Amino acid sequence: MTHSIHERKKHIRIGRYLKDIVFAANDGIVTTFAVVSGTVGAALSPSIVIILGFANLLADGISMAAGNYLGTKSEMDFYKRERETEEHEIDAIPDDERAEVRDIVRGMGYTEPDAGQLTGLITKNRSFWLDIMMHKELGLFAPDHESPLKNALATFVSFAVAGFMPLIPYIFKIDASFEISAIIAGATLFIVGALRSYFSAKSWYALGIEMLVVGGFASAVAYGVGLLLRYIVK
Repeated sequence: MTHSIHERKKHIRIGRYLKDIVFAANDGIVTTFAVVSGTVGAALSPSIVIILGFANLLADGISMAAGNYLGTKSEMDFYKRERETEEHEIDAIPDDERAEVRDIVRGMGYTEPDAGQLTGLITKNRSFWLDIMMHKELGLFAPDHESPLKNALATFVSFAVAGFMPLIPYIFKIDASFEISAIIAGATLFIVGALRSYFSAKSWYALGIEMLVVGGFASAVAYGVGLLLRYIVK
């Protein structure tokens, strides 16, 4: 049983990062291949594909990482501030806070005598008392992120690595670069989508196909826009 709980906690911990990684990887592939598709649709040179592709990798990757960092840190700061406020209220008006705990317990279906006993037990443990107030009164849960910086780094690396994949044929000047880039992008989308099965009840192939379809649609739109602009601008 202990081993099972340990493995489950590990699974949840990895799943937290995997969500950020999958999201960033999906965005990296789709946006980079959209740049490739739009550039090819506009009949621009392969060197432009590389320039715009890497510009997208750096700009969007840093933007996503910064957004993830600030969002995660803001969430953690907000929870900390609210907990400190609740802690101050326990110190300043303990009787009112005990009455709130009693109301919460009664609202959970306990009778008055049981509610009184439970209230006494809960308020003996300051940390648990705070947890109850944060959860049941304010509807807030402690953020499950271990480090905003680690989340941001995972986001950037995932975005950059996945987004780099569609550029490989152009970097190495391989014939039929666009076609090969499309195949690589599609395969990467499917693999990243399949990884979502780690924290989803759906089958890996259904999730892979789902991400492939969504990413393919976005790329097709980008190609169509580039093709349209090619004839409008010329």
